[in-house]
Amino acid sequence: MLNGPRFIVLVGLCLLSLGIPWRSLHSDQPPNGQPAISVARIRADVQYLAGDELQGRGIGTRGEDLAIDYIAGQFEKAGLKAVGDRNTFFQAVPLVTVTTGPKATLAFVRGAEKTAFKLEDEFAGVSRTQQSEDFDAEAIFLGHGITAPEFGWDDYKDVDVSGKVVVVFTNEPPSDDPKFFGGKALTYYGRWTYKYEEAARRGAKAVLIIHTNETAGYPYSVVRKLKGAQIQRAAGSPALAFAGWLSTRAGDKLLACAGLTVEEALKKADTKGFKAIPLGVRVQGHIPTAVQKIVTRNVVGMVEGSDPVLKSEAVIFTAHWDHLGVGKASVGTDDIHNGALDNATGCAVLLEMARLWAAQQPPPKRSAIFLATTAEESGLLGAVYYASHPVVPLGRTAINLNFDTVLPLGVPESVVVSGAERTTAWPLVQETARKHKLAIEPDKNAHLGFFYRSDHFALARGGVPAFSVFPGEKIQGKPADFARKAMDEFIAKVYHTPFDEYREEWDFSGYPALMRFAFDVAKDAANATTLPTWAPGDEFRPAREKSGVK
Repeated sequence: MLNGPRFIVLVGLCLLSLGIPWRSLHSDQPPNGQPAISVARIRADVQYLAGDELQGRGIGTRGEDLAIDYIAGQFEKAGLKAVGDRNTFFQAVPLVTVTTGPKATLAFVRGAEKTAFKLEDEFAGVSRTQQSEDFDAEAIFLGHGITAPEFGWDDYKDVDVSGKVVVVFTNEPPSDDPKFFGGKALTYYGRWTYKYEEAARRGAKAVLIIHTNETAGYPYSVVRKLKGAQIQRAAGSPALAFAGWLSTRAGDKLLACAGLTVEEALKKADTKGFKAIPLGVRVQGHIPTAVQKIVTRNVVGMVEGSDPVLKSEAVIFTAHWDHLGVGKASVGTDDIHNGALDNATGCAVLLEMARLWAAQQPPPKRSAIFLATTAEESGLLGAVYYASHPVVPLGRTAINLNFDTVLPLGVPESVVVSGAERTTAWPLVQETARKHKLAIEPDKNAHLGFFYRSDHFALARGGVPAFSVFPGEKIQGKPADFARKAMDEFIAKVYHTPFDEYREEWDFSGYPALMRFAFDVAKDAANATTLPTWAPGDEFRPAREKSGVK
């Protein structure tokens, strides 16, 4: 475990900024006809799932077995029906783990001069062909690597990147206009996953994303990984020999070949009319790769609806159970990435929501599915798999409410439901918020693309009206900047590090308020006469219509 004066000081700062007062004596006051929400039980769930015994809940490990057995056991105790494989609570998700070997090299060659990057410190990534790769290819700077005809933007215009190494930034052109790349909110074009997907579609050999804290929204330590899970590649599908990241320092070295710094290149990338810049170098990569087939598991249970017809439809609650497992620590000596906030907290909400829903008599008309997903940290893979193999068809799934990293800061007086405003369930969400005396806040982290970074996105892509539910920045009895400072501190010092550990002093008193709101949104959707959909013109509306919902 971490120890010593430096650890104590840092943890003290994190606790203060994360809103860690002494335990609140707040007790849930249930509305008439609803059972109480147990804050003590939520705390116990977080404490167990974030315990060292679970070794960071890495997929394909003993920690996975312990985590999913616990969640399934709690579902069973709550009275949920097992609707996974062979009448169990488990849905098998076949994946492969891809690990870059310690002798991997990456360098660029200009004339007779060869400049090597240092593994992990300056470059990181994995093969997406799911095999060892050696390449020697021309490098070209593609700005943000976006083709978005609806916004009049094409970084690939008049450029053939077949067989080349594409160098890009994550994120997208800055905007205050909601009609241009969503204004301040990041669209999917800004996500690193899109950069890799688009370049692969165009035949690129490899992609190197230059990391900056501002464009990525998190420090380089988060992407400094040489291992990841992937869906098994279909034969003949396009794939990158290397999907990688460069540190800012490495980016400066490479871009200097074109007379640019990272800062200067980013300004060019942000400018309308940007044109691709050949870097005049060849990038050489040696990527030894180990591949292992694994089967990881989602955990899924159901509470059947009371209506003989509508019970074939469902609302769905999600939270991911996985985290990063045991790995090289970026700070101190602790190598367990416990994932207490990310996402033992969301799992605890999911479990208590399942208990609450199952205790209703009679149940709502539609059924409710409770899904704890695997491999979220690897790219939402468990949710992607469920969307392709749903218990209830997506065209008969009313709404998805997702819980991911619910900071225990006290009682919220506002909520963030980014994406709800894009659905026809928006009036229902607004009315429910008014009923619970909760203001609806815009997502202050929309520029970081949070909508596209959690499991609800996989359901949304399948057409289901889907969004995450977060407490807002208005916290009862706290300064206006309290929650903002807490989130900034979390992202800068705790996110995806061993510091994300359970703390006895955390204040879970606000969870019931958030849960009651989410409960009523889902309950009204479960009892509504029609299924909600996405607003006309929304990017997910065609998928909803394809599934049969007009």
